[in-house]
Amino acid sequence: MAKDFNMAVLLDFYGDILTQKQRDFMGYYYNDDLSQSEIAVNEGITRQGVRDLIKRTEAQLTEIENSLGLVRQFGEIRRGLDEIIACAGEINDYNLRYSLSREINERAARITSIAQSLVGPNN
Repeated sequence: MAKDFNMAVLLDFYGDILTQKQRDFMGYYYNDDLSQSEIAVNEGITRQGVRDLIKRTEAQLTEIENSLGLVRQFGEIRRGLDEIIACAGEINDYNLRYSLSREINERAARITSIAQSLVGPNN
């Protein structure tokens, strides 16, 4: 079974809503890359028990996202900020080529700086 990157993102967003056991098992599986068998041995339960808990938790996380849509909204905001950064760069490039306005250059730099701070350090 291939591990789903999107499920790891859902876990990052909604993990605090889960029980400690759900967080632990999902963390072992998605973040620590343990197999269901390895988790079962470490936790002293059956592999089927691990599988059932993971599947129920995946369904719960999917349902939460379908209701709240925070991951979807985050992606839309991220794409919008990336576009703002690109447009500010284009404005700055145009300004440098044609008008050399210090104010435009400063505003474009400020827009880029603000958008990059909202995107975060992993840009």
